[in-house]
Amino acid sequence: MPDSKPPQSPSNHLLAALPENVFRRLEPSLEPVDFKLGDVIYEPGAKLQHVYFPVTCIISLLYTMENGVSAEIGVVGNEGLVGLALYMGGDTMPNRAIIQSAGSTLRLPAKALQDEFKRGGEMQIALLRFTQALITQMSQTAVCNQLHTLDEQLCRWLLLSHDRLQNDELVMTQELMANMLGVRREGVTLAAGRLQSAGLIRYNRGRVNINNRKGLEEAVCECYRVVKLEYERLLNDQRVLA
Repeated sequence: MPDSKPPQSPSNHLLAALPENVFRRLEPSLEPVDFKLGDVIYEPGAKLQHVYFPVTCIISLLYTMENGVSAEIGVVGNEGLVGLALYMGGDTMPNRAIIQSAGSTLRLPAKALQDEFKRGGEMQIALLRFTQALITQMSQTAVCNQLHTLDEQLCRWLLLSHDRLQNDELVMTQELMANMLGVRREGVTLAAGRLQSAGLIRYNRGRVNINNRKGLEEAVCECYRVVKLEYERLLNDQRVLA
């Protein structure tokens, strides 16, 4: 279960980019919450009660099939939020959201977000721009999973995660990586082994260290760059993504 902590200043880029008067309206309702690896934020079809603004954690959006097989459709870090159904006209999502990398969030009740969204202005613009960026990531993930090699997919996934980390280490078992990529564990083992042999990563006991960021960028398919450029175009203009 999540642990609550005393209030803190925002380290989420979307919140930090808001005008001071907008943030001050939200601040009394923001609650710092810490999560562990594997904690579930919401399940498919469950009515959402809060939105979560990641600060130091990474949240993975997963779609799970009836036979239990799952695949990641998107990843969110301190550039955005999780729970967009609450301002896009619905109360539920068909996917689940779980913690991919442990850390802290700022939690905001649904009504507080919806009231601010209805005001229009900077908050509404920031949320809609983030949503467009996330849609781009989801669309590109679907294309990548169909057209590119597992090595390229793993490079893309590692780079997207690294962009949202506070350091060069990702705590992640091969089983969880396989679930994120929607492939067999054996495939991830082989792909990670090739990246390690090339000196790009070091994998040991559930910890992945990024040894050569530039090498990963050279090995990845164009999908990573498409997503990164779109995030920069949409969010940097709003000072939402650092």
